[in-house]
Amino acid sequence: MKITLSKRLLAVILVVALALSALNTYLILSLQRDYKADDSTFNFVIFQETGIFKAKNQTSSLVDFSSSSASTVINQALAQGNYIYVKQGVYPLTSNIEILNKKNTRIVSDGATINGNGFSIVIKGDDYTHSQYNVISGFNIINGTVRIENSFATTLSDLTFENSTTAIELVNSDTWTEGTKITNIHFKNCAESIAFRTPTGNATGSYASTEVSRCFFNQQDNSVGINVETLAEFSDSQLFNSRFWLGETGETNQTGLLVDGSMFQTLLSSVVFESFADSPDRLYAIDVGLNANPTPILDAGVSFLGNWTTRVHNPGNKWISGTGAVFRRTEEIRVGTNAQYGETVNIHFRPSTIASFKPKITIQGNLAKDERVTVRIRIEYLDNVMSQSVERSFTNATSFWLTDDDMLRLLPSQDLVWAIWVDAKSNKASTSASVTIEIYGITT
Repeated sequence: MKITLSKRLLAVILVVALALSALNTYLILSLQRDYKADDSTFNFVIFQETGIFKAKNQTSSLVDFSSSSASTVINQALAQGNYIYVKQGVYPLTSNIEILNKKNTRIVSDGATINGNGFSIVIKGDDYTHSQYNVISGFNIINGTVRIENSFATTLSDLTFENSTTAIELVNSDTWTEGTKITNIHFKNCAESIAFRTPTGNATGSYASTEVSRCFFNQQDNSVGINVETLAEFSDSQLFNSRFWLGETGETNQTGLLVDGSMFQTLLSSVVFESFADSPDRLYAIDVGLNANPTPILDAGVSFLGNWTTRVHNPGNKWISGTGAVFRRTEEIRVGTNAQYGETVNIHFRPSTIASFKPKITIQGNLAKDERVTVRIRIEYLDNVMSQSVERSFTNATSFWLTDDDMLRLLPSQDLVWAIWVDAKSNKASTSASVTIEIYGITT
């Protein structure tokens, strides 16, 4: 007997078949796709399933790499792509993660934990031209290091480091590492949180234009927050809106900022050094090493709270500069003869400019009959313009302060004082006179 299906039943069967096909397709794609809705901007998504780490290719939606080693899978993904997203989870390292001679590479997460096991995430170029604009963001790193070597404009952000021997290490082994941005990072119980290493090989010491901001340091005994090693140049940079907590875990041998290299024209602003120690032992907010040249500029908002062995440990008596810093400088001025000025002494406090000053001139020695010693003072402004000169002549040993009228002649109507120029002369062919200038003032 021939069975004929009604059109209505055929329609129902067709709808059910299409629905089952759509459901099957959805399930297949769901297994292949990552759970993050907007992950298509990345080349690979790293995740783990039943102890296996996997890298899913976002173009093909297929898993390209899988291994029981998180380091292996991440390195394989980095070798093939520049944008890597690591899903939340725990990723123990068994070897270094290497970002070598790459530009514009981003390895980011929203809270994945990297168990470093003493290994490093290395951003390195053969020189700075080969490693530029790389980004690491969004990880919790335990007992691990991020090493930046011969690289330009690297960004580290939104990270936590815990129990690391060295958390962030900047290294120059060829050319330099400049323009690094380190922001929104919390360091917990790290022996060394940020290190600027002594250069090696063909490298310069320059780590210029580095920005360290919104960083927080919970320190322990025998630790350093920021370490600027000998010949390292953490210069023309900024450290701001950051806080160092010392003396919470132990009270011995803790330093917030250790400077044994250069921090030329590096500005500290809104930085708080806070000690919780009752009996501090070698607890220093800033430790100025014997090789430091120069120290940083302390700007507004630099605070020292609590008890310290010394707020600034400065065994070499290095110049500490800052906004509103007072100074005293004494200089011997060579006296020229035959009415010709001798060698000019240029008095400055670079990188600071001079806000105000008051000079005292002292003439010593036995002036000959009819001898006249003349001292000339001029000001060099920041824009290289020279002021009118103030000249004072003396016929005997004496001391003399410049008057307010003299200062009005020297000072600009509106400019910054960069340096004070002083020279002296005698109208005789020889002289036993000596000239000393003492200057007291305030830097900007």
